[in-house]
Amino acid sequence: MTKFTDLGISKDILKGISELGFEEAMPVQSEVIPAVLESKSDIVALAQTGTGKTAAFGLPIVQQVNISKKHPQALILSPTRELCVQIAKDLMAYSKYVDGLKVLPVYGGASIDTQIRGLKMGAHIIVATPGRMLDLIRRKRADISNVETVVLDESDEMLNMGFREDLNDILESVPNKHRTLLFSATMPKEVASIAKNYMSNPKEITVGKKNAGADKVEHKYYLVQARDRYSALKRIADMNPDVYAIIFCRTRMETKEVAEKLIRDGYPADALHGDLSQPQRDHVMNRFRSKSLQMLVATDVAARGLDVNDLTHVINYNLPDDSEAYTHRSGRTGRAGKSGISIAILHLREKYRIREIEKKINKTFEKATIPTGKEVCEKQLFHLIDKMENVEINHEQIESFLPDIHKKLESLDKEDLIKRFVSLEFNRFLEYYKKAPDLNVLDERDSGQRERRERGGRRANNGDFKRLFVNVGKNHGLNPQRLMGLVNEATGENNIEIGRIDVMKSFSFFEIDKQHTDKVLDVLNEAVFEGVSVSTEIAKERQAGGGGGDRDSRRGGDSRSSGGGDRGRSSGGRSERRSSGGDRYGRSSSGRSGSRSGGSGGGERSSGGRSGGSRTGGSSSGGARRSRPRK
Repeated sequence: MTKFTDLGISKDILKGISELGFEEAMPVQSEVIPAVLESKSDIVALAQTGTGKTAAFGLPIVQQVNISKKHPQALILSPTRELCVQIAKDLMAYSKYVDGLKVLPVYGGASIDTQIRGLKMGAHIIVATPGRMLDLIRRKRADISNVETVVLDESDEMLNMGFREDLNDILESVPNKHRTLLFSATMPKEVASIAKNYMSNPKEITVGKKNAGADKVEHKYYLVQARDRYSALKRIADMNPDVYAIIFCRTRMETKEVAEKLIRDGYPADALHGDLSQPQRDHVMNRFRSKSLQMLVATDVAARGLDVNDLTHVINYNLPDDSEAYTHRSGRTGRAGKSGISIAILHLREKYRIREIEKKINKTFEKATIPTGKEVCEKQLFHLIDKMENVEINHEQIESFLPDIHKKLESLDKEDLIKRFVSLEFNRFLEYYKKAPDLNVLDERDSGQRERRERGGRRANNGDFKRLFVNVGKNHGLNPQRLMGLVNEATGENNIEIGRIDVMKSFSFFEIDKQHTDKVLDVLNEAVFEGVSVSTEIAKERQAGGGGGDRDSRRGGDSRSSGGGDRGRSSGGRSERRSSGGDRYGRSSSGRSGSRSGGSGGGERSSGGRSGGSRTGGSSSGGARRSRPRK
């Protein structure tokens, strides 16, 4: 291992970091620090979250600042407020014995006037989120004309969060003679584009393999029925009494629901999602960092940029749509050389996703089994005994109470005393798991039927099935397996019968057990697939004798009128009439009544239920896109 004393770091900084316990450099630090100190070239560094990147760029930047110059010499951009504040704190700690060095964090959600005053007082290093930094530049309150080093930390996350244009504007505002240090966990094409456009012959430093998961993270998956997902989560938590985890959900609604269930069931948990104000978010994060909370339930967006150490687990309540997002999730644990576990709770039709992620992160998942009730009780029992064994005793304070305690317990023998002690703390587990079912699902179950479905389905449409249209296809990354996964995820069930599946380039058709038609239509029309808002409706019944015309001659009914109606959208946006007494889905007392017009004479769904009626836009200038898709 390389020691920090061997990397060319000054004595003042070494003194500061030694107080932080820094002795041996991590791989990314041992490679990046000398490269930054010894040359002015641009650098692209690829390393997982939690591998020591802040010190890798922070230590040499602190060392190279000229204290006598009272203007910003380094600009560090990070995706979130939390990460921005953490980087600034770290730099201040590194420079504890560097007299006069000023670090200013600049981020949204805090007083911009206070930050402007900080800039006027002089700052050598600015640590900022892109949005607030660009705001200050446009107000002409931040002068970065003399910046010598720009750091893009968590570049892939900044781009995922929509900061591409902000980054472009900021990078165009810095002087031509500067160097850029780009740090990222993954290297998608958007990050490569930033490197190509704003960096000159950058030196690339890769710790581990590109896009690979952290080395000391175990990857496991549990296979359960979709309806048992929450029960499985509870067992995983109960089997790990000292769990300190982030639980990732797909939507903010699911985040709230899971957190509320955990709190109701007595777990120290809370939610982190986009509906929280900044003070609420800070309150939750302070409780989590202090370990008053053991489990934080979060969406990917809400958890971006979180800097939390010592996580034992990352639990994927749902897998993310994007495999790269899994890399970021799992990188939250196993940080700073420590080990961690990343868990995915899956149902059968999601299992294929594991293979995609394994290829992406170059790691293999272990199939684990949900523990039985007896195993959980045994684990909790011995955890309780371990706590009793290791509890600190204040002999002096407790001594005066012992005579009364002995007198109170003198009628109990040793065995009875142990039983009562254990039962006092343990009865709720024994009661809860007394008749606990086996939650595990065998991979082989109904394999023949699944294989037929995954080949696209060979089942002919009959009276038990409805044929549906969906507006995503091969061009969006859809295949039969992912379509089944989309239905299962949206409905929260995995026992809905799916028949024939036809995946086209830009749209698809599939057959669904007709008793679930309304539910599938409702939930899929609120779903998002690979960034596309899903739109689903009943396809028009096939015509007898030849050409066949699903959905008005295969989308002929999706005509565009001169009035500007695309898929029933008028120029004024999406219009959905609600009958009196109807709910948000347009249900009337007799069924579903919703009309979506796209121009004059728009098509209308019957009030007796969802019909196969077209969403027309008046005139049919759009015509049929295709009379019948090719096989």
